[in-house]
Amino acid sequence: MNLLRTYLKALSLLAPEKWLASGLVLANVAIGLVQLLEPILFGRVVDALAGGKAAFPLIGLWAGLGLFSILGGVVVAVAADRLAHRQRLSVLANVFERVITLPVAFHAERGSGTVVRTLLAGSDALFWMWLTFLREHLAALVSIGFLIPTAIAMQPLLAAILGVLSIIYVVANVIVVQRTTGGQDAVERYNQDVFGRVGDVLGNVTVVQSFARLHAETSALRSLMGHLLKVQYPVLTWWAILTVMTRASATITMVAIFSVGALLAEKGAVTVGEIVSFVGFATLLIGKLDQLSSFVSRIFNQTPTIQNFFHLLEAPGAAIEAPDAVELKVNGGRVIYEDISFQFPGSTQGVFSIDFDVPPGATIALVGSTGSGKTTTLTFLQRLRDPDQGRITIDGQDIREVTLKSLRDSIGIVFQEAGLFNRSIAENILIGRPGATQDEVMAAARLAEAEEFIEKKPGGFGFIIGERGAALSGGERQRLAIARALLKNAPILILDEATSALDTGTEAKIKRALDALRRGRTTFIIAHRLSTVAHADQILVLEQGRIIERGTFRELVALNGLFAQMVRDGGFQEPEPPSPS
Repeated sequence: MNLLRTYLKALSLLAPEKWLASGLVLANVAIGLVQLLEPILFGRVVDALAGGKAAFPLIGLWAGLGLFSILGGVVVAVAADRLAHRQRLSVLANVFERVITLPVAFHAERGSGTVVRTLLAGSDALFWMWLTFLREHLAALVSIGFLIPTAIAMQPLLAAILGVLSIIYVVANVIVVQRTTGGQDAVERYNQDVFGRVGDVLGNVTVVQSFARLHAETSALRSLMGHLLKVQYPVLTWWAILTVMTRASATITMVAIFSVGALLAEKGAVTVGEIVSFVGFATLLIGKLDQLSSFVSRIFNQTPTIQNFFHLLEAPGAAIEAPDAVELKVNGGRVIYEDISFQFPGSTQGVFSIDFDVPPGATIALVGSTGSGKTTTLTFLQRLRDPDQGRITIDGQDIREVTLKSLRDSIGIVFQEAGLFNRSIAENILIGRPGATQDEVMAAARLAEAEEFIEKKPGGFGFIIGERGAALSGGERQRLAIARALLKNAPILILDEATSALDTGTEAKIKRALDALRRGRTTFIIAHRLSTVAHADQILVLEQGRIIERGTFRELVALNGLFAQMVRDGGFQEPEPPSPS
């Protein structure tokens, strides 16, 4: 039943081209009936020749139907092939679009290698299923469906032999499917583990090489592959046994038809032509049953892969946009958190009773130890996840009632890890605002103190920076991320350890650029380095997901609490007042 549900669900994805798919179904019905008529006409021709009757009209009809079957098969094959290719790419794009909206925790748990395998292997499996259904298996089902009653009408005893053969095929397939279901699920799990491991190692190849992990990682991968083969061999053995059983049944069936047919012919109960027709029926039936058996074997093997693909397609996103969502309009950038609480599933960690009000254009800093809830608090502002309770407003608008695009377009972010693509420097900066001009891109790079190093790269702004910016230094990567945020020019800004990868000299330059960027914008700073938050209008000190202190730098130092201790531990002095601009 699980296999059948997966099969029907996969076929339902053809709905966008239902009229073409329906036409191909009807064409398959016609081809299936023609294939059934051919053995009947063959037998009639033999009887006509044996009785000295005119056989050419029958031969002409037979040839005409054969030609129709060939031409129809070619047309159906080409149309089905193109339909399957279109739908494969369409569903792959749909699932890809879905995957990139899933929360970061989902990707962290699955791993990029596993997700990529699920996307590609699942779409390939669906393509094969659609193609074979529309090109072969539907016609096979039609032929079998009409063959048995036609055979019964011609000669019940010979038809019974074909019926027994069909039952053997069905029972044998059911037994093997039942015997191998658990094993095939395990095969898919190990396949995902293998691809997950490969993706994990390739994503950290520098670490693998630096720590001389080449042998260890290869051995671990080979061990996983060994487990994969261990669970796969029994599955393959059962399907090999099925092949032997069905082939033996087919041979016995042919012998039985000739033997019983000879006895019936001696009694005058059947003509030689009818025996020939039944041999044709048997050949057709064996071919179609072998075809369907092979299909069942393959679809059974691919069912876990397709189900994992469906899980990606149906996975709940981090945030759901309201049906009547409106565009966010930022008039000043006042942000208010009202009693925000969230607890991670299966954990006591989270954030609890978070309340604060950020006036338009103000800078608020979040500090605290690792795991205190700083980043989690700001993920709610972008709706990367929604809180369990409470609400956030921007200029009085509940962010759950606005479109996700307008919300995220209003927020510029510089991450601790730059987050760069294996594309050119210009393309990475343009992610901030795709419609920007070349002059605007260059101006953003200049303000981020990135123009000098860009000009030294081969091809300048056209230089391809490698996966995750591997061809750049840490400081260069961070300056491109800052240029991207500068180009976006959003009214709300989040700086997540934005200067952490920079040396002291470069940090001073970038800090000036960031100060200019922050001017007139509501800014949130996540920092461990207290020097980066010294001049914030308000500092929130988080511990175990709760705000335990709040105030300016001097006010918090005067409290002599956790923040004051952090200042003493970090060796920071009270800041000098910012120089007038």
